[in-house]
Amino acid sequence: MHQVNSKPSHKMSSVLNELRLNGHFCDLIIKVGETEFPAHKLILSNFSPYFRALFTQWSEPDQKVFHIPGLSADTMQLLLDYAYTSCLSVTEENVREVMLAADQFNAMDVIQSCCDFLEKTLSPKNCIGIWQLTKICFQLTLHSKAYKYIIEHFEEVVAYRELLQLSVEELSMVIEKDDHIVREEFVWEAVLKWIRHAPQDRQGHVATLLSKVRLAQLGRDYIQANLLTNDLIRSSTDCMAIITSAIKIPSTIDAYCVLPCSPLCCPRLPSVILLAVGGWYGGAPTNSIEAYDVRADRWTKVTNNLESPRAYHGTAFLNGYVYCIGGFDRAEHFNSVCRFDPRTHTWSEVSPMYYRRSHVSVTVLNGCIYAMGGYDGHTRLNTAEYYRPEINQWSNIAPMHEQRYDASCTVFHDRIYICGGFNGYEYLQTAEYYSPDTNQWTIISPMNSRRGGPGVCAYADRVYVVGGFDGINHLCTAEAYNTQNDTWENVPSMTIPRSNFGIEVIEDKLFAVGGYNGFTSVFEVECYNAKLDQWSEADDMNILRKGLSCCVLSGLPNMAEYSMGCDAEEEMESEDSS
Repeated sequence: MHQVNSKPSHKMSSVLNELRLNGHFCDLIIKVGETEFPAHKLILSNFSPYFRALFTQWSEPDQKVFHIPGLSADTMQLLLDYAYTSCLSVTEENVREVMLAADQFNAMDVIQSCCDFLEKTLSPKNCIGIWQLTKICFQLTLHSKAYKYIIEHFEEVVAYRELLQLSVEELSMVIEKDDHIVREEFVWEAVLKWIRHAPQDRQGHVATLLSKVRLAQLGRDYIQANLLTNDLIRSSTDCMAIITSAIKIPSTIDAYCVLPCSPLCCPRLPSVILLAVGGWYGGAPTNSIEAYDVRADRWTKVTNNLESPRAYHGTAFLNGYVYCIGGFDRAEHFNSVCRFDPRTHTWSEVSPMYYRRSHVSVTVLNGCIYAMGGYDGHTRLNTAEYYRPEINQWSNIAPMHEQRYDASCTVFHDRIYICGGFNGYEYLQTAEYYSPDTNQWTIISPMNSRRGGPGVCAYADRVYVVGGFDGINHLCTAEAYNTQNDTWENVPSMTIPRSNFGIEVIEDKLFAVGGYNGFTSVFEVECYNAKLDQWSEADDMNILRKGLSCCVLSGLPNMAEYSMGCDAEEEMESEDSS
């Protein structure tokens, strides 16, 4: 329930309302159906431009009874109460009718209150209804927010009956946009669900809706098994023509480049972007930044040359900013921290760490950035500290049990797990976790292999440790830690050995990016799918590099600038032709 309170003093509104309830000085009757409401023209004229025009322009001066169509007596009662008391209780049960009536009366305070209430209650169950309501009442801000909610939560929205209320035009508008974050299979399944709800009325729209599905993104096997066996598709000449066009598109990742503006092949905008920052390239540190679009399986250069090169640093994405922490530039081990704003492509410097740290381990927990271990130019460190962005300040935390240079870390179940590294004498098999509630580190079972420069990431309800260097060999092996029984289990190995690489999870896959294979830096990228229990190749970065750091960007208003979807491709073509 949402309570509206405004304007007149409590004493005056109390007196005016008492006069109305007692029928004193009332000079009109509002009639809704068979229900009559005595009231005062002056009060209602002040409440609503509709009533002001009704009394002064659309009726005779001596008219006393006014019939109001299109709303219930209960809603009229609520609005009259608000007109006299400036208080209104909005609930999920009455908000739609109250908002429609307020729109009819042009009662802007009530409309705004309804919009505020609806925005707070947006959910997969009601977002379509709210979107449709704002088209009737023409509330652009809430309309945009409801539409964005539908797009961002489409997989959940489809589970509710509101989807079935959409017109074919509305459903087309929803599924044709680039910024869906669900698999393309799910878009087609939503179309099928909508048609099956009223097949006699809707099966004629199948070709229109099918043309909005990015069919080339489905893959030929899926099309063969799920579309070409569908009676709706097979019985439609238009549908078969669309399917044939999609199948002819090359199956390689460059397919969307062949027909960059075709909705059949253009990848949608991803929900997240993988950013690869800095690293060691060609014997020197680099400031190269590349963005990976998992939907298109393509890397895009986003370097703006405003940041100094650095390698063996850490990166973190927090509150819309990318933080580059510590690192090394061949001359200096940094304690500095630079912040990149991906919305404006600008850099700024924030408070430095207490310690210089190259080969540092960095992660984010509870809105803070943690930096652990590393090398200050003289000593391998066991110290750790955390950064609070709201006060721009670093604070020390308890030191680790081990000196850890070239380790890697991740957050899992509100703990920071750090694994492997080098202590100055040997490559480490040990691992430990930090609990911020107790400010304590706890040793866990050792890994199956010694690993310096590994990749560590929370994935598929376990802590994965991948690759690294054991003092003799660069590793392609991987293992996963089960926090329930404190045990490590070997999992499938990567296709190539690598250390000092980037690692992140995007769209339920674990990505290993770049690194060093024992002979040279690499630009190869591969990903592990826990459901399939296998690694597969992904698009290579544009440059060879080791000692890079990766982070995942989400929630950017300018996500298209970091992706390779249709909109981004069109912008690139426009720039090339100018």
